[in-house]
Amino acid sequence: MTVHHHIDESTLLRYASGDLDEAFSVIVAAHLAMCEDCRKALRLANDIGGSLLDREEPAPLADNALERIMSGIDTAGARIEQRTADRDADADVPVPLRRFIGNRLDEISWKRVAPGVRRHMIEIDAPSSLYLLHIGPGKAVPEHGHGGAEMTLILSGAYRDQLGRFGPGDIADLDEHIEHQPRVEPGAPCICVVATEEPTRFKGVFSRLLQPIVGI
Repeated sequence: MTVHHHIDESTLLRYASGDLDEAFSVIVAAHLAMCEDCRKALRLANDIGGSLLDREEPAPLADNALERIMSGIDTAGARIEQRTADRDADADVPVPLRRFIGNRLDEISWKRVAPGVRRHMIEIDAPSSLYLLHIGPGKAVPEHGHGGAEMTLILSGAYRDQLGRFGPGDIADLDEHIEHQPRVEPGAPCICVVATEEPTRFKGVFSRLLQPIVGI
């Protein structure tokens, strides 16, 4: 897999520092599972953060601090081992997404929200929204902007817009200043996972009237 569109540096630093809510963190983690370049960038960000911490004056720790840290490491290691054991050889869903939607894209239950467009909402404890979209071959999403940050990770298929072509592993890390009109390439549907801070702002009058029904 060749990834052409990557996470914005500022987003990666926020992820490294734990400053993203769950919706956006899930998408960043899924992209990292698909993109070696961004994994290297994250390791560099963590190394820089570690170097900065090394320059700080030491502070006293609680008596049980080491015990709590080691317990956390053991728990995290057990979870990783369990996820590895649970992996399906035929899975086509990135590991960080599997606890939300399962192992396979063809087993997802979809709700039709517009002609050629289906959606699967993901329940999370976060102010932002997280959902999957299944958009039919050749279909175009109406031209729109964003009320805040929006992040889209392509899992299958591809679309094109003013920013280029987005295929599997590519991520569109957008803010409120971007307006675009994605159109799915012919031949296969595009399945993507989306995190949004605010509802999409459609430009056309008809599209705006339909937005409460479509719900994206």
